[in-house]
Amino acid sequence: MKTMEINKIVAGVICAVLLVIVVGKIRSALVHPEELETPVYPFSEDLMAGANAPAAAPAEPAGPEPIFALLASADLAEGEKVFKKCASCHDTENGGPNKTGPNLYGIVGNKFAHKDDFAYSDAMANHGGTWGWEELNHFLYKPRDYVEGTKMSFGGLKKAEDRAAVIAWLNSKSDNPLPYPDPAEATAAEGTDAAADAAADTPAEAAESNDAPAEEAPAADAPAEPAAEGEAPAQ
Repeated sequence: MKTMEINKIVAGVICAVLLVIVVGKIRSALVHPEELETPVYPFSEDLMAGANAPAAAPAEPAGPEPIFALLASADLAEGEKVFKKCASCHDTENGGPNKTGPNLYGIVGNKFAHKDDFAYSDAMANHGGTWGWEELNHFLYKPRDYVEGTKMSFGGLKKAEDRAAVIAWLNSKSDNPLPYPDPAEATAAEGTDAAADAAADTPAEAAESNDAPAEEAPAADAPAEPAAEGEAPAQ
């Protein structure tokens, strides 16, 4: 390449740089931006802070969904399939052995800790009551929450359909299976129980009195929730 051509290229680059600098100077001289006293589009700082805050995690349900209305239409084959999660610890055949957990033949409608030849935890042995539909539903949802101190390590069945299917299948593993509750009556009963639970959980307002306020009595310990240790599928 000839020297003259190189000089032309270098001169062109220099001219371009100088042009950019000159244009920038002219723009700065002609334009004087001023900060507005109030934003053109007002916004709330609190709103913006909330928009940037992480979304709150969805609250977990307080307890298991009712299953009464699902029992009559429950798929026993599906219940047997779901029970395989419990089969390593429980046998369900009449006269079958105890495993890590007790044999569950005839469990539905039977009393808690009904197997004389099985060493239940103290929590289960002292629980009292019978394994009705609702008791099994709560126990299978979260065994250790329902019976604090149970030996059963199973995490629970979170789907109402799975619990209904397993309980219906366990009910069939009996010499005298229980009749399913009427769906209409069961739904009404569940609504009544839910309303009663909500009323019990609502703190009562302090009553006004002319007498000096009495010292608040300590709350009574809540009775341990029934827990079934090896009685429900999967101990």
